Amino acid sequence: MTEVQRSVNYRLLVPLMAHGLLVQVMIGMFRITTSYRVLELELPVAWVGLVATSFAIFPVFLAVKVGRYIDRNHDADAARIGSVLCVIASAGLLFFATTPFAIMGWMIALGIGHLFLMAAHQMLCVRAAGEHHRDKVFGNFLMMTGFGQGLGPLIVAWVGGDARVPDTFFLYSIGLAAAVAVGVIAIFLTPAKEAMHKAQGAAQMSLKELLRINGLVTVLIASVITMSAQDLIVVYLPLLGIERGIGVADIGMMLTVRSAAAVFSRIGYSQLIRAVGRVRLTFLTMCLAGLSFVLIVLPLALPLLYVAAFCLGLGLGLASALSLTSVVELAPASARATALSLRITGNRLGQASLPFIGSVLASAAGAAGVLGVIGICLIISGASVQVVRGRQGAS
Repeated sequence: MTEVQRSVNYRLLVPLMAHGLLVQVMIGMFRITTSYRVLELELPVAWVGLVATSFAIFPVFLAVKVGRYIDRNHDADAARIGSVLCVIASAGLLFFATTPFAIMGWMIALGIGHLFLMAAHQMLCVRAAGEHHRDKVFGNFLMMTGFGQGLGPLIVAWVGGDARVPDTFFLYSIGLAAAVAVGVIAIFLTPAKEAMHKAQGAAQMSLKELLRINGLVTVLIASVITMSAQDLIVVYLPLLGIERGIGVADIGMMLTVRSAAAVFSRIGYSQLIRAVGRVRLTFLTMCLAGLSFVLIVLPLALPLLYVAAFCLGLGLGLASALSLTSVVELAPASARATALSLRITGNRLGQASLPFIGSVLASAAGAAGVLGVIGICLIISGASVQVVRGRQGAS
């Protein structure tokens, strides 16, 4: 094993962390701002779910192909492709998002760009970590992306203030500037060296073989629910605020508190896994996140909602990191990007279907109904991981 594989590759990790930070700022801002743009255009609330679905639907069909592409050692190239697509989509949202179908079209482009970036980031983390520092590198990377997830809502809160609907044109302008910065940093993500390429003659594992790996499907499902929960809280918390008369600033700050808690949860991530165990910690954190969703649904006083948002960030912050590193742990090196792409595929299916289901629920039960269902799904999925992987003797 080479020295690069034994130690952390900081020449790759540092720009990767900066890239991940800005991507999360950009995507978070666009997801929240687009929900407000739908309301600004005085469209029915169901359009919020439809627009969120448009962000996810096309990547469902592309994720495995992107994973196979990255498995052929194109992780840095995939990051650059995704960055360019995000710049194009950002410009479109700024200048041409004046009808619901135009918004959907640009969100599709943004979703495809985000797919390339997510898949690339995961494998770039694996390459930066070598074999012995994986949890440490993923913990640090996800801590930075957590900063980005918090900074995006904070910018929306700063721009929106006490307004019911913020200045979406100004927010889209900031998002475009972030997208351009993402494109510039992508230039510094170094491609894999020849010595680190997988053997040219290695057989490509089929999807059927991959899915037969013990515990992988259960972990993938948990990952889908966790990631979908992270996305949908951003989409539906603003609607909950409107339903209950909570201002844009408080909603933005609640999302920022959630993200700050996610960042805090990842401090000492690898040590926490060693102390508690990967499977047990997954179960506990998914249950914490699920119960926090239920608390947010209840008509609590605003300070208690902030506490629930903090607990939600702790739970989702650790659960999402654990689901990601568990997939990396279970998948063989020759098909790791493909396995991670299946994780993204499932996440996109969740993003595509849950907002549609959510829009139906929101019409009948409001945003609270959507968030309550997500909380229940998190608890059930966490219990499934505990049962299935516990039977395998995993700790």
